Amino acid sequence: MVEPVVRRRGIKKRWIFAALLLLLIAFIWYRHSGSSTKAHAPAPQAVGVAKAVAGSMPVTLDELGTVTPLATVTVLPQISGYLTQVAFTEGENVTQGQFLAQVDSRPYQIALEQYQASLAKDEAALAQARSDLARYHQLAAQDSISAQQVADQEFLVQQDEAATQVDQANIDNEKLNLVYCHITSPVAGRIGLRLVDPGNYVTSGSSTGLAVVTTISPTTVEFSVAQADLAPVLVRLGQGATLTATAYASDDSTKLEDGVLSAVDNQMDTSTGMVKLRATFANADGALFPNEFVNVHLLVNTLTDATLVPSPAVQSGAPGSYVYVVNPDDTVSVQNVTTGPTDGTNTVITKGVSPGDVVVTDGVDRLSDGAKVTVAITPTSAPSGQGKGKGRHHHKHGDWAGGGGGDSSGQAPAAP
Repeated sequence: MVEPVVRRRGIKKRWIFAALLLLLIAFIWYRHSGSSTKAHAPAPQAVGVAKAVAGSMPVTLDELGTVTPLATVTVLPQISGYLTQVAFTEGENVTQGQFLAQVDSRPYQIALEQYQASLAKDEAALAQARSDLARYHQLAAQDSISAQQVADQEFLVQQDEAATQVDQANIDNEKLNLVYCHITSPVAGRIGLRLVDPGNYVTSGSSTGLAVVTTISPTTVEFSVAQADLAPVLVRLGQGATLTATAYASDDSTKLEDGVLSAVDNQMDTSTGMVKLRATFANADGALFPNEFVNVHLLVNTLTDATLVPSPAVQSGAPGSYVYVVNPDDTVSVQNVTTGPTDGTNTVITKGVSPGDVVVTDGVDRLSDGAKVTVAITPTSAPSGQGKGKGRHHHKHGDWAGGGGGDSSGQAPAAP
């Protein structure tokens, strides 16, 4: 009887020990699970924010242009002869009609004197023929001479008159040649390097010329815009607006001069889908050099009361452009937006954000929809005035959108 009782007590102790062990395991698991959950709870993300505001934004086309002078003239000799003098300094500015070079004029002076002598001789012959004709008319009136002799004398007078006219034409031609010997600048501008040295024999058929004169002030810049960008330009021109064109150096930051759009070509290049435009610049200081490549910013329009956000707030992903909007409970929401022009500092939002909304500008690469945030930078607002610098709409980008880079994955988090 004693043995069964002892056996039952041993079994009971084992069950109690097993229960205690299970309770200990459960307690350890509970503590471990709770601490792990607390350790992996995400902390609020520190971000920089800004308020969307209403302001103005210039709509500008950014294109590559070429400085094209109003006139580029090769100074060619119009007669043949030895070049005896060059009166210009290479690279200097010349005025229209300024003396540039001299061709030996002595052969043409001699020819002029010959024709003047021939004219004097023919004029004397003409005077004699007219005197004889007058006498013949008197004799014919007295019926002392035949009508045939009178008619012949009249023809002789006409021949002498024609001879004097030929002489006068030859004289005028030689006088013109003497003028051509004195070569002057046909236009005002800057003359280039000398192409022919004194002592050389030049001819009127030469294609090289003596030098090249290029107009500097005023000058023009030719550039092309895409077919899609032409319509707004034509609309503004049709409204009588004067469109401002600003020329920048190759670094696209050094401003050279302001001008105005002066002409639009009459047809489109079918191979490129581009249309040529011309802007005129005063270029009083000569900052625009002929055939120089420049960046042209054509101000087409200015948007007023547009919603502006800092450009770093705008992200790009698979759904398109989006921003992170800060909610009152310090969480962020992904908001798809439609963007407009940008000046590099601010971007126009045409849909998705309203003035007063707070958007994240710094720390967006570590956010997700619904994440908790804490403002690490004092909230700022995009300037409400016109965008600083150049509001750009570059046709090469294919849209009006500008903005910052997206997150590391290149895709926007899905909205809840």
